[in-house]
Amino acid sequence: MPLDLAAAKNIANVLTEALPYIQQFTGCTIVVKYGGNAMTDETLKNSFARDIVMMKLVGMNPVVVHGGGPQIGSLLEKLNIQSEFIDGQRVTDSQTMDVVEMVLGGLVNQEIVALLNKNGGKAIGITGKDGNLIRAKKLLRKRASADGTEAKMLDLGQVGSVAKINTEVLRMIEHSDFIPIIAPIGVDEHGATYNINADTVAGEIAKVLGAEKLVLLTNISGVMNKEGSVLTGLTTAQVDDLIADGTIYGGMLPKIHCALDAVNHGVTSAHIIDGRVEHAVLLEIFTHTGVGTLISNTRTTGDTV
Repeated sequence: MPLDLAAAKNIANVLTEALPYIQQFTGCTIVVKYGGNAMTDETLKNSFARDIVMMKLVGMNPVVVHGGGPQIGSLLEKLNIQSEFIDGQRVTDSQTMDVVEMVLGGLVNQEIVALLNKNGGKAIGITGKDGNLIRAKKLLRKRASADGTEAKMLDLGQVGSVAKINTEVLRMIEHSDFIPIIAPIGVDEHGATYNINADTVAGEIAKVLGAEKLVLLTNISGVMNKEGSVLTGLTTAQVDDLIADGTIYGGMLPKIHCALDAVNHGVTSAHIIDGRVEHAVLLEIFTHTGVGTLISNTRTTGDTV
């Protein structure tokens, strides 16, 4: 079969473009929150697995935190357990928590482990309960009354927030050949189990590990301006301005606040990227243009490193 010189040159260009990024981030920890379409589409699932394995093979230390909301909802429906949501969060009673733990800590976690292993990696699945990795506390939320005179405390059941991350287990894995795949389940000092938002867990882990990057996969192209164009590079000050003028609002705010918190606590950059794109993680980390929005305290607008 004759050599396709154009295709070969394109491959060479891609590899040479990636080289300085590989050199820059060798030995660095990169925390990736895996969720959305990338977890449900077979092509995207396999491309994600190859991305993470590739990162490990070239000397980076990827840490994966995964969600699983749709999978939890599907199993609850099959078991005829009614789902209740308050302000977009699933109310988690003891029966629902059993399903959450079964799905996140078992089915989803082990599927991701198997995918990475099939693609040449050495993945190991853990939950926040293993080695007391995630110490949780009950999430307390308030909702203002209609007339604004008083705030009502919401009871979301076994929905938690992160009280503390125990880095001992992660440090042990980080400097090995293994890739940790983390289910966002935590436990409090009394042994009670809590379901925790995966973005929040990823952000907290990135902070305590002093990660180079926090990468959040989403089902959108990134942070957009009012004209609908993706903003590829933003400083934290610019993000604050976009929130203040209403450009960033609604469902994007929790991810933005997670990214801001990580960057304001030592993570070099946070990336909100389009997980609907094949090999989105590699494209964001190893190319000049990327596939989403970078938020940084130190780099100027438009920088995609």
